[in-house]
Amino acid sequence: METPHTVQEVDVLIIGAGFAGLHMLHNARGMGMSARAIEAAADVGGVWYWNRYPGARCDVESLQYSFSFSSALEQEWVWTEKYAAQPEILRYIEHVADRFDLRRDITFNTRVTAAIFDEKSCRWQVTTNAREQISARFCVMATGALSVTRLPDIPGIADFSGPIYHTGAWPHTPVDFAGKRVGIIGTGSSGIQAITAIAKQAKELVVFQRTANFSIPAWNEPLQPAVQDAWKKIYRDYRLRAREVGSLYEFSDKGAAQVSQEERVAEYQRRWDKGGVNFVHAFNDLMIDKSANDTIADFVRARIRGIVKDPQVAESLCPYDHPLGAKRICVDTGYYESFNRDNVTLVDLKSTPITAVEANGVSTSEASFELDALVCATGYDALTGALLNIDIRGVGGQQLQQKWADGPRTYLGLMTAGFPNMFIVTGAGSPSVLVNMVVGIEHHVEWICDCLSHLQKQQLASIDATLEAEDNWVGHVNAAADRTLLPLANSWFIGANIPGKPRVFMPYVARIGVYRKECQDIVDKGYEGFTFAP
Repeated sequence: METPHTVQEVDVLIIGAGFAGLHMLHNARGMGMSARAIEAAADVGGVWYWNRYPGARCDVESLQYSFSFSSALEQEWVWTEKYAAQPEILRYIEHVADRFDLRRDITFNTRVTAAIFDEKSCRWQVTTNAREQISARFCVMATGALSVTRLPDIPGIADFSGPIYHTGAWPHTPVDFAGKRVGIIGTGSSGIQAITAIAKQAKELVVFQRTANFSIPAWNEPLQPAVQDAWKKIYRDYRLRAREVGSLYEFSDKGAAQVSQEERVAEYQRRWDKGGVNFVHAFNDLMIDKSANDTIADFVRARIRGIVKDPQVAESLCPYDHPLGAKRICVDTGYYESFNRDNVTLVDLKSTPITAVEANGVSTSEASFELDALVCATGYDALTGALLNIDIRGVGGQQLQQKWADGPRTYLGLMTAGFPNMFIVTGAGSPSVLVNMVVGIEHHVEWICDCLSHLQKQQLASIDATLEAEDNWVGHVNAAADRTLLPLANSWFIGANIPGKPRVFMPYVARIGVYRKECQDIVDKGYEGFTFAP
């Protein structure tokens, strides 16, 4: 084992070994560069390593939520379901690591604690919690958009005597809820999936709903061999199209007001019956026109009332405080039907807030609920949390925490000015969580590798974004968001779930094809907005 004073030198240091980290490691190796990845978990997988809660499943279809960089890989892997569950996605990522022999360059069970740019050597000096020191010419932050979990700020939660689980940091051994009284806080994507699964296991399930959410049926089913074979025959065509639109959805070229009410309802019903996130693309103005959005929101509220038998419960499940799609749209398999079960109770925290968590349960302003276990589906410090947990210091010793004190500032979502040779994969200021994450990851990794190749060919030591370019990009991202309904929701897109976090809409609201072209145009103009050191 290396002593704390031994410094390993590498060309590229990658932080994280999920989809982004593995792809970056594979590509860097292919360029002939020395590369190493540091991963906090015991194995590869990223978000799919940690999120093992009951019902965990991807909301992008399996055939699209996969790597495209290897034709052999996409042809040999066989998916079993339309929407893959967490264990299958993790097996896929493990297969990728094995197939390309990636684990030999990954250090597991290790966290990066500090990354400091040394201006004299033009290298990043990185320290881990194992007291190891690494010197890297380039640092690639593949830390994940949703990787830092957060428990809710509720008085007395530490006093609860039973086990507390967070969906984003689930135990690796099975959790048996049979015969148990379980409470769950949160009804976002993870909460909706967990509620549906736990309701079938627990003796009693009490759902503490902070904000009602829109959810669309997935209509998940086994993936038939004929369907998969048909995809694989023209996979390349599908991949090229996905690079333009993110996911292969059916996009409408009409506005909601351009058709009759009967046509609108028929289209909503058709997409509801088809299922999935594609529902929100029924008309092209649903995310920019509130009156148009009201028509699709009304449709979903009517479906909720038609599914949930208790009218009062149904009304509590109907969202009114945000446009449909302004929060991450959820897909489910039997979520609303779960509230027809005798063992499931809904507690609307807007009308009866939690007053305290006690040793044996949770009390609201109207009632007390005795519980054996508590599940927190309360989300993440999204997009910035993982980066700001590391002591990152750039030129002149500037701390990233200080620079981003009023919200993240990036150029293209790929770099932040004053931190040379540090790249961010699917960070704030890029389409990131608003598109198929694997498509976004592959674009960023390809862009970064092209940039590294450019630096090598031109014999350049470093690349950095200019403050002017960064300011212009931040303004561009904000203007794009302001043209939509997305900022109207108190969502994790703006950090609303984290007390004290600056309220800034973090992702870039653009189709991946538009964003790709913007990135390429900047390269074609000689990396406009970037500076280089020889």
